[in-house]
Amino acid sequence: MESESILPDWASKPCIMGIDEAGRGPVLGPMVYGCLYCARSYEKTLSTLNFADSKTLKEEKREELFEKLKANELIGWAVDVIDPRELSAKMLKKIKINLNEISHDSASGLVTRVLNMGVLLTDVYVDTVGDPEKYRIKLSERFPSIKFVVAKKADSLYPVVSGASIVAKVTRDRALRDWVLDETAENMTRNFGSGYPGDPETKSWLEKHQHSVFGFPSLVRFSWGTCTSYSKNMVEVVWESDKTEEDGSSSSSGKRQLKLSSFGVTTSKRKSEEIESSGKSRSKFFQSRKLEQLANF
Repeated sequence: MESESILPDWASKPCIMGIDEAGRGPVLGPMVYGCLYCARSYEKTLSTLNFADSKTLKEEKREELFEKLKANELIGWAVDVIDPRELSAKMLKKIKINLNEISHDSASGLVTRVLNMGVLLTDVYVDTVGDPEKYRIKLSERFPSIKFVVAKKADSLYPVVSGASIVAKVTRDRALRDWVLDETAENMTRNFGSGYPGDPETKSWLEKHQHSVFGFPSLVRFSWGTCTSYSKNMVEVVWESDKTEEDGSSSSSGKRQLKLSSFGVTTSKRKSEEIESSGKSRSKFFQSRKLEQLANF
């Protein structure tokens, strides 16, 4: 039973939930958080359904178990699919949101979503991100009516988390397999492998699909350190920005030049002076006619 389905009778009785993620480490594709929930009275039966840590199962077995749990009216599930562009945007903000915070927010969002449906959650089991005890306290403060168990390797300790890991992993695998590339270049291919930085096929795909101006396709988490090594082949971009005063306010009295290389996106290929208003290295058309850019008419 999907989380969006009509609420069953058992959901009004004390329920347990498991939460796990898939795709935290890859440089390609979304990160997916999944949850599985059921009545507490169904917990013993849940342990007989052969759920296991999704990383220990072959793809065919994961798909089979996912279809079975979807058809089981005594089980509910939900997912949060976080787009790679969202991950990169948050991690590169002026006030950065790190991956742990993104993960915590996603897990909390799933709990909130299921509670808002009317499910009586009493116990939630979570595969930890960061320090288990600090994470447990954080969740308990946000949801004081729920008992949280946060543990390392929870997906191999608690069947309800094992089920959640299958939900997350199959959802990510399908998302990657069915991903529609926004870019339309003729040489675009889908041979990107697993998406993990150490995968030779993934490395080869990144090498072949980098653009000197536009960077990487939207499938790529360009905030990942893996992408930095490719930046030497990219064009430096320079633009003007208002100076920032010590108090944090901006000043229009002066300008400074900022480069994408300052943000770890590209490396220098040209000196910034080459594109100053002096005209150096400008097109010969402008130089021969002594044309200059004017800020004011």
